[in-house]
Amino acid sequence: MDEKVYELSKIMEKMTPELLTIGPIPISTTVFYQWLAMLVLFTLVFVATRNIQKKPKGAQTVVELLIGFIYSLSDPALGKEGRKFLPLLGSLFMFILTMNLLWFIPNAMPPTTDLSTTLGLALGTIVTLNIIGIKTNGLGGHLKHFAQPPALTPLNVIEELVKPVSLSLRLFGNMFGEKVAVTILFILIPILIPTPVMMLGVLMGCIQAFVFTLLTVTYLSQAVHGH
Repeated sequence: MDEKVYELSKIMEKMTPELLTIGPIPISTTVFYQWLAMLVLFTLVFVATRNIQKKPKGAQTVVELLIGFIYSLSDPALGKEGRKFLPLLGSLFMFILTMNLLWFIPNAMPPTTDLSTTLGLALGTIVTLNIIGIKTNGLGGHLKHFAQPPALTPLNVIEELVKPVSLSLRLFGNMFGEKVAVTILFILIPILIPTPVMMLGVLMGCIQAFVFTLLTVTYLSQAVHGH
């Protein structure tokens, strides 16, 4: 019992990214698992896009289902012209989903349980969307979006500044909380109870990747079409 109490007292240390050393180069586990997620995705994409046929089968079927899913998110807000943003939206969804599910590797820390990862994703996404808005409507046209209506200009600007915070905290909070809950259950009841909670974690990981992508579509629609 005392051993479990001691382990619980050290729970936050278990949730802190550690440093790994590859030769003389120290890297954090957050960076390591991000690169692992990218390697997994590159491998899957390479395999799935070999020998593409008119009648899909096998891995190609999965890819086409994923493309259809992304279109189902973007078409209502952006129309078919928004399909040109598939690389951005599809990459975001698959990258976040892969990182969320890395916690099934023993002792692995999903990068999305680190606020620096989710904040980096959110900032990169919002900056990219503003660049798209400028390319689509010109700098003047894009800035006019924040003055629709003029009386709400300050609120529109504040909303734009808050978007990265909202995106990052939502993803980080849900994934971090899930990881903490499973870690505590493994300490207290290491055999039976954690398994269904981990299955719930799969659902949570999918939902959070979906929510991040859906919000990106919403913000992209605002950047292209205005507030």
